[in-house]
Amino acid sequence: MGSKYYDVDAILTDAQKIPCTFEVDVAGLGYLDGNDNADMKAGTKLELPIWLAEMLAVSEQLGTENFIHTNLPHALSAPVMNALKANPLSVNLRDLATHFYALGERMVNLVEDAEEELVDTLSETFRQRVIEIADHAANLRGALGEGSDFLMGLEESERQIFRAAHDSSRAMKLWRTEKK
Repeated sequence: MGSKYYDVDAILTDAQKIPCTFEVDVAGLGYLDGNDNADMKAGTKLELPIWLAEMLAVSEQLGTENFIHTNLPHALSAPVMNALKANPLSVNLRDLATHFYALGERMVNLVEDAEEELVDTLSETFRQRVIEIADHAANLRGALGEGSDFLMGLEESERQIFRAAHDSSRAMKLWRTEKK
């Protein structure tokens, strides 16, 4: 298994911001909210990059209280999850988050109360959308016509799947014509 240190997709996922609420006063972090040389007050709500939110969420003060509480970002909110449950093919994932599934994977580890439902919804969404992606990759006439809106809404990992499926389909067609 390779290092994700130089993985551009992992870096871009780490930079996505999520809503957080500070649970305690934290000395010296006021600059995150634009207050130089100030403390971060308990109850302050900010959007922080995932990498920082993870560090603060798992860090514990001397007692048992965490520094922050994390919430689901808009891309994984209840209205979006309901839309995905209703029809996963109609949702433009790219507009919600360029690395939608990676964001979901990271949030499952941070937000305790939405874990099982979030995993189930994302898994079913991915399954249904991959079937549609494979169909469009094998039949480009549909992809260029009716399916163009769907393809424009693919998030990054779905785009990689489309490219691989399209290249495989094209190679198979070429192989078949050479065999005749």
